[in-house]
Amino acid sequence: MTLFLSSRRDDSRRRPFELAIAAVGVVCIALAIAAHQRWLDRHFLPSFFMPREWYVRVESVVRAALASLGVAMIGLAGRVARFVGQTPGRAVSMVLAAALALGLGEIVLRRSPPRPVGWLVPAEEPKREPDPRLGWRLTPARVGRVARDGGAVDYAIDANGYRVRRLDEPVDRTRPSVLFAGESVMFGEGLDWDDTVPARVGAALGLQPVNAAVHGYSTDQAYLRLEQESPRFGHVEAIVQLFMTALFGRNLDDDRPHLDRSLTWQPARPPSRLMSLVALLVPYRTNTTVDEGIAMTRAVLAATIAHAGAHHATPLVVVPQLGRESAPEAALRHRIFDGSGIPYVFVEIDPEWHLPWDRHPDARGDRAIAAAVADGLRNLRSEKAARHSAPSGW
Repeated sequence: MTLFLSSRRDDSRRRPFELAIAAVGVVCIALAIAAHQRWLDRHFLPSFFMPREWYVRVESVVRAALASLGVAMIGLAGRVARFVGQTPGRAVSMVLAAALALGLGEIVLRRSPPRPVGWLVPAEEPKREPDPRLGWRLTPARVGRVARDGGAVDYAIDANGYRVRRLDEPVDRTRPSVLFAGESVMFGEGLDWDDTVPARVGAALGLQPVNAAVHGYSTDQAYLRLEQESPRFGHVEAIVQLFMTALFGRNLDDDRPHLDRSLTWQPARPPSRLMSLVALLVPYRTNTTVDEGIAMTRAVLAATIAHAGAHHATPLVVVPQLGRESAPEAALRHRIFDGSGIPYVFVEIDPEWHLPWDRHPDARGDRAIAAAVADGLRNLRSEKAARHSAPSGW
């Protein structure tokens, strides 16, 4: 009788644990079912670093793993609850150890300087340095050399932070110029100077190319740099801003100085180190965050066009697309540009035209982008000249 009562008491103690574990399993299965592809496309944005088919495959594997975990938790709920009931002290110790590990992990990570997502590797070429308004900028007056496929690529940065062919050929701010804003794609990652978009467009139009792009920049950072640099030139004939839907996620980061949807400058708001790591591994975005990012991006691109007009320059946004545009990418592009009046050229590049070691466009890709930009600027210039009944130039 005593044994029976003891068993009943053990069962009553284990029952809450068993139900809680099973409930977590049910939640895992429900999440796996609810996270269908349309939901995932809304909350996990297109990635520059992997093709969409890879991204979808990873998401499918994670959903399957989550569902399997849920099934396992339901099936093993009784055994786990029995273990907790028999060794409550050990279970409490495991929970405390996990909490302590998280706390210590945060402390250890805080010992290293905080790094925004766009500038995670401080020694990467081209070298960068902190900037209080922009977050970072290229280290000026130096040449960075990167080994590539048995050869090397030189990144020459003049005294004003522009990429140039050689250090002894700095940008001349008195010459008629085309000013290019953007990030590593516009900079010409992995390419010699003559193969980059700015160099090719400058040669095609007979104007000095000013490559003010900086690795890791978001659209608003590129605009802030453009805003700083363009007044320093005597004759800016055109301004070209790069935007890629695959890089839109950067526009949502606030761990660096940034602009809000009203174009008000905001200081960096770095999260905890652990949360930064979680966000890097699981880049989930809420609907509100995406909507705010779209509003900010539209405002920034519109401000770029207005800024160019104020300096009597022809503005153009170039939107490169490596490979066929997916439905989520197309939807994002249309949400940003449709009805905005922002002049842009969409350039779909052969999916094989990228560097062997990553997805930056290779020389063929940059040639296609440059040709579209040069044609787009000529067309805009001709339209403007026609409206004013004057020679178009270029």
